[in-house]
Amino acid sequence: MKNFNYYNPTKIIFGKDKIKQLSSELPENSKVMITYGGGSIKNNGVYDEVIKALDGFDFIEFGGIESNPKYETLMQAVELVRDEKVDFLLAVGGGSVIDGTKFIAAATHFKGDPWDILTKNSEVKFALPLGGVLTIPATGSEMNSKGVITKSETKEKYAFDIPLVFPRFSILDPAVAASLPKIQAANGVVDAFSHIIEQYLTYDVNQPLQDRFAEGVLMTLIEEGSKYVENSADYNVAANIMWAATMALNGLIGAGVPNDWSSHRIAHEITALHNVDHAQTLAIVMPGVMSVMREDKKEKLLQFGKRVFNVVQGDEQQRIEETIEKTDAFFRSLGIKTRLSDYNLGEETINTIVQRFADRKTVLGENRNITPQKVREILNDRL
Repeated sequence: MKNFNYYNPTKIIFGKDKIKQLSSELPENSKVMITYGGGSIKNNGVYDEVIKALDGFDFIEFGGIESNPKYETLMQAVELVRDEKVDFLLAVGGGSVIDGTKFIAAATHFKGDPWDILTKNSEVKFALPLGGVLTIPATGSEMNSKGVITKSETKEKYAFDIPLVFPRFSILDPAVAASLPKIQAANGVVDAFSHIIEQYLTYDVNQPLQDRFAEGVLMTLIEEGSKYVENSADYNVAANIMWAATMALNGLIGAGVPNDWSSHRIAHEITALHNVDHAQTLAIVMPGVMSVMREDKKEKLLQFGKRVFNVVQGDEQQRIEETIEKTDAFFRSLGIKTRLSDYNLGEETINTIVQRFADRKTVLGENRNITPQKVREILNDRL
């Protein structure tokens, strides 16, 4: 196992009716800004619960954070925070709202152009404190320091990892998933699944405990995923999915092991160019990465197939092929399409993405050997 530092300061408050505890988690006399997305929290009762829990606090609101949070929108929020002298941010929503709120926290007092945080990895020396009320299990943003932001003007999408923006707390009530549309539920399962694969499906460094952690979460998502998509109001199923999604990207399973993230980097480009849901782009790309990079990932692909999908028949290449097919089939069983052509995308999109990576001189993958030409092969595999 590789050397690692592991730190996670986020307090998780998990369970039914836990939003009532919100007031006890906020600093006394703080001025709070509630952030949220398109307004679904006003239809499912979460907004009312939050407002009731904030009784006695001075607060303002900022809505309209997109499902792929846009830099331009978030900078409007930054100006509001500055003008109103807000000193605590409360993200109420899914991963995109939490991602966006983290960026607001980092950008508000940043000395310089906040875009440099994303494009130049400029150091953030101070960030506003924030907390979260999670409404959609998916990204794991409720218990990490990561996020992804899109710039509309240039159709670019960048990820960040800023230690100062770990949420102070996150409230996870599985009951709020009861009204989720099936596509959002399915997206959440695929997103969480892909986060684990990026940290698991690399190469062996003698990490049996980390592998078992990862495999356990993967198997939970497979066993509960379809049930959750069909009936997100089943509290016990929703609870299992919500906790699995949180565990998928809170740093635990990735500690001491090589990480990939090539599927995410490629998928981000599809989302930025065409606004296809993040999880849907991952379902397109990830089987392609498995297929094209099968020799690099052979040992772990065979282990993944055997332990998670019970693929034990045939020679090594046959087992690898079956494992990739079963991964693709799992995504499709949730109602997620897995081919570029399913979204009317083809060579033009592939050429644009490959050129972007070439212009940036980007290489991807755990071995840093996924060149722009390999990206082309991966995407061609998914036409």
